[in-house]
Amino acid sequence: MTKNSIMSMAKGVIGGMIAGVALGAAGKTMIDKNPKTRKKANKAMRTIGQIVDTAQYMFS
Repeated sequence: MTKNSIMSMAKGVIGGMIAGVALGAAGKTMIDKNPKTRKKANKAMRTIGQIVDTAQYMFS
């Protein structure tokens, strides 16, 4: 790897971390303001988990 490719990768990782923190903070504020949002988010996470489990079953 060259120095430029390592720097590009590092910038991408740092940018992703910053975006994740910003989205996490915004999501927490939204959940704190509206308790129904937490219930919907939990339901969505369970559904995504089931989809991933089903996909793993199909490919194995």
